[in-house]
Amino acid sequence: MAYELTGKVKLIFDSKTFNSGFTKREMVVTVEDGKYPQEILVEFVQDKVSLLDSLSPGQEVTVTFDIRGREYNGRYFNNLQGWKIEAQSEGAAAPYGDEAPPFPSPDDFGDSDIPF
Repeated sequence: MAYELTGKVKLIFDSKTFNSGFTKREMVVTVEDGKYPQEILVEFVQDKVSLLDSLSPGQEVTVTFDIRGREYNGRYFNNLQGWKIEAQSEGAAAPYGDEAPPFPSPDDFGDSDIPF
C-alpha cells in the first residue's frame, strides 16, 4: 500500500553502501502539521537512491512511500521507504511571463479582414 506526504526538503544525506552491496540514502522532509511541523525521515534504497540527486534543501516535494516493519531482538522497527518523488512547481508560469498578452494593432489586419 502506497502513502504520500508533501513538504519541504530539510536534509539530504549522503549515500551509504554496505559490505553486502546494499545501498541506501535518506532525506528529511518537514511537513506542516498544525502548530508543530513534523520532520519525517524517508529512506531510498538501491536504484531509487538516484531520485534524490536532483533535489535540494528548501524544495517542496511530494514523496510516495511504503511502510516497512521488522523485528530485531524482540524490538520492532518501522521505515518509510520512498520510491517516487515529485518536485512541486513554484506556480505555473503565465504564457507571457509578467507581461499582459499582446493585443493586435489595426495594422495586423488587412482590408479583407474587416467585416464592413
